Amino acid sequence: MKRLSLLVVVAAALMGGFFMRPVMVQAAAPRPNVVFILVDDLAYDALGFMGRYPFLKTPHIDQLAKEGAWFRNAFVTISLCSPSRSAFLTGMYAHNTGVPTNERCEIPPDMPTFPSQLQKAGYSTAFIGKWHMLPRDDPRPGFDHWVSFKGQGVYFDPKLNVDGKPVNREGYITDLLTDYATAWLDKQAGKDKPFCLYLSHKAVHGPFTPAKRHAHEMDDVELAVPESFLDDMADKPRWMRRNAWGAMKPGRVPDKLPQKQWPAKRKDRLGYLGAILAVDECVGRVMDTLKKIDRLDDTIVMFTSDNGFFMGEHRRGDKRLAYEESMRIPMIVRYPAKVKSGSVIDAMTLNIDIAPTFMQLGGAEIPDGVQGRSLVPVLDGSTPDNWRQAFLYEYFRERHFNQTPTLLAVRTERYKYIIATDEKDDIAELYDLQKDPKELESVINDPQYADVLAMMKSKLNMLKQKTGYHVPDILKKKPADRAPRPGKKTAK
Repeated sequence: MKRLSLLVVVAAALMGGFFMRPVMVQAAAPRPNVVFILVDDLAYDALGFMGRYPFLKTPHIDQLAKEGAWFRNAFVTISLCSPSRSAFLTGMYAHNTGVPTNERCEIPPDMPTFPSQLQKAGYSTAFIGKWHMLPRDDPRPGFDHWVSFKGQGVYFDPKLNVDGKPVNREGYITDLLTDYATAWLDKQAGKDKPFCLYLSHKAVHGPFTPAKRHAHEMDDVELAVPESFLDDMADKPRWMRRNAWGAMKPGRVPDKLPQKQWPAKRKDRLGYLGAILAVDECVGRVMDTLKKIDRLDDTIVMFTSDNGFFMGEHRRGDKRLAYEESMRIPMIVRYPAKVKSGSVIDAMTLNIDIAPTFMQLGGAEIPDGVQGRSLVPVLDGSTPDNWRQAFLYEYFRERHFNQTPTLLAVRTERYKYIIATDEKDDIAELYDLQKDPKELESVINDPQYADVLAMMKSKLNMLKQKTGYHVPDILKKKPADRAPRPGKKTAK
């Protein structure tokens, strides 16, 4: 009997490399499907369960949070569409992805992304929605199925690129993208191959346009004034006061800004909130489809935004700045295998962490250049002792948005230090977030915070070195020096 067993083992070794690859006889760990839903410009607290807007109903997103985990401390490393998207895809800072600004550049075709790595690991992959790196809509590497549009796209009746072919569609963009997403998911039913869906919405980016069925949902709403809207900005940098005062106004910018009337029924902000309603319906449709094809509980579903957004805080709309409303993002994950229903994850989480998380869960190789950390160790709600305690935030002045300077910031659990690197004669900012969570009073000149300021400056220098911070070459070139966009004719 022993001799027979030995012969069987030897035969197995000769045929299958049994002794060389013992892992082959073990059951492989189940690899989850991946559904990544990215919204554009969604403020971290513009969801029903957050309670800021009692009239805003997002039942499907709320349910996702009930069945999964909400990340209390999720941030982007740069608050701008294209650069943040490059960071989500690659797990690297935008100064290293080649995409430090909007539309004029994109990640190199051979740069690994989480979809391309999962594709190599045996996943079926699909991209549906806003790509927004270079003004092109043609398919990019790493995807078996592709649906996109040029640049920002439009809310109604878009022209799409579907697997390399132009397609004109009638309807509302959030609904149409969801149609494509659920149709592709339907095709995954019954297949053994895991899948990765990256659904990237145009909503809720401006011009803020709800679906027609939601056009009047906010007619009776009056928005409460944010506390920081009333700030006189006496302690803010001059460039910040200049922007809030009006960059084109003649004369000297006041040292203290006068009070301003709060527009409680401002149409664009109400349109912004109205556009969220269709996004919520999209989440419900995607979840229903996963349930229908019996893949709901073996799928990690992540819902987040490319950056935050100001809804009047600090007298701002838009993003870009290093204040909380801009750098904080909503993030929800549902994955029953590792995430407890209704849990809250406090670990400091960045957009560069998403790629290595999906790569690890999918059994894909994590490239050496990845700067983020897999979130797998924190999905159970714990925070490892060696988890990050601070992170670097960056933003680079844009040619077509010149009023906001190049920014660097360091955020820890308690403090934030912000400096505009190309406003040499202006002041920096330091905030004690524990005492001043709305960033109303900079303590940069308070002698009681001298040691904190020194510590934060030291952290900034350390993080710049650690992340390889630099101003990318594309930002140093004049327009005439830049390579022409693919397909664009040059003058002779």
